[in-house]
Amino acid sequence: MNNNKFQNMGDVFLKSKKYWLIYLLLITIMGLSTISKRNFQDPTFEILIFIIVAILGILAIMFYFSNNNRNELHKVAFVIIIIFGIMTALIVPICDVSDELEHLTRAEITSQGVLIPHWTGDDVGIDRLYNQSDEGKYSNVLNPDVGFETIKSMFFFSQNREKTVFDTDGDTNKIDYSKFIDGSAFEQNPFFGYLPQAIGIFIAKLLDLNVIWMLWLARIGNLICYATLISLAIRRTPVLKMPMLAVACIPIAIYQSASASIDSMIIGLGILAISYFIYMIKADEKSIELKDVAIFTVICLLLGLCKLTYLAFIFLLLFVPRKNFNFKNVIPVYLGSISIVSLIGVLWSRYSTPTLMHSWRSKLNWVNSADQISLLIHDPMFAWKFISQIFTTDLAWMIYGIFNFFSAGSKYHYANTYYLIFVMLLTFLFAVLLLYPENNKFTKKARLGSLLVLLIVYVGTCFVQLLTWSSVGYIQLGINTRYFVPLIALIPIILTFKYFDWDKSRFDNYSIVCIIAFMAALILSFTTKYY
Repeated sequence: MNNNKFQNMGDVFLKSKKYWLIYLLLITIMGLSTISKRNFQDPTFEILIFIIVAILGILAIMFYFSNNNRNELHKVAFVIIIIFGIMTALIVPICDVSDELEHLTRAEITSQGVLIPHWTGDDVGIDRLYNQSDEGKYSNVLNPDVGFETIKSMFFFSQNREKTVFDTDGDTNKIDYSKFIDGSAFEQNPFFGYLPQAIGIFIAKLLDLNVIWMLWLARIGNLICYATLISLAIRRTPVLKMPMLAVACIPIAIYQSASASIDSMIIGLGILAISYFIYMIKADEKSIELKDVAIFTVICLLLGLCKLTYLAFIFLLLFVPRKNFNFKNVIPVYLGSISIVSLIGVLWSRYSTPTLMHSWRSKLNWVNSADQISLLIHDPMFAWKFISQIFTTDLAWMIYGIFNFFSAGSKYHYANTYYLIFVMLLTFLFAVLLLYPENNKFTKKARLGSLLVLLIVYVGTCFVQLLTWSSVGYIQLGINTRYFVPLIALIPIILTFKYFDWDKSRFDNYSIVCIIAFMAALILSFTTKYY
């Protein structure tokens, strides 16, 4: 039996040989495009990481070929996200992801069993709470008794942002449980968005690990949750499985999923919601049960609570053909689901919006939502400037962001221009999203409905940023590609090109190689930048 097993592995190795050779060629080209003069001084670590991702990539491709004949792409999705996600979680510097320090603080508070952070003190004198540094960041230094109670070890992460474990000695210290007050902890976000990270931190505490493991296990817990959501999404959708996987593995998505950020939950739930939508519109007549609608409603609700503009995903329900449902009174069910999600969303907004006062965001004194709205109403040219920018400059920046990583501190990754990798990735996404050889005909209703929802989420998110982030009269929105990754998964539904009669099996084989190669490029780019 063991001989048969080794023989099968050998057969898979030979069968996939052409594809993993292509993978090695791709990561060599992309890896070389990220290096600088500094990397030649001592390339030992860079070479080691290259060898590791090369071996992991070959094993991942072999795993795909051992499963692709059994319609088990969801298993492959889970494995490759975990493999390369863990590498990303370990290689990305301390709290490097945008707002990761604050997300980690909220996760630590959640790990204590506190689902809703408790603001200590009142709002009187909140103007004296934060001190603005030269870099424009705020810290709770003027009133250390007002804020959210966490533990002293969080101070380590605050002091070592963007450093690697080779740049600090404090990572080997034990966890310090002394009381520490932090001025910001994402109080406005729902608790379930931090449960995976909190479980990781709880395990680090339970095993009495070094302090760095609070971050690493929080990231890995978040990653496992993301991989599970994506695996469920690919398993549920009857078509477009490979394009769905491609979107889920875009480097910016892996970068977020391998962090302590709630954006991982948003991207995962968003892609899962779209997979259920595809499942319902492609279902047989009278096959969709009430429980399917309930599941879709819950997914949209959880997604919307994490980011309110995504509540609009519930409107996708309106574009599912009525003939697909096996129960009567479809319209009341539509309206009931939309009403429940909308009502809970409004109530959550009324709770969460005031909590923004309990963070450094309250001190962006150049922001005034009321004045910004007044300007939009009374100055049509300003409104036109806003609309035109989000569909030109900002949209171009969003596209470039698929391989462009926003840092939490001063060493912004977009100072590094990875043009070659960006062009290669954009070309691949164009092919897999728009030219995928699968004869899927979506109705005009489904296509227009998906486009409408995409526009609502995109414009709505930009509008919220205009009111809560940009100074009055200006349109620096502070938006990032990570906000809109789930929307990319709607593109194959909206733009249904003529069916290309290519070999789907071979197309999938090349696609999985590219997906894995771009995740490897993410790891290599951080290696050559920081190590």
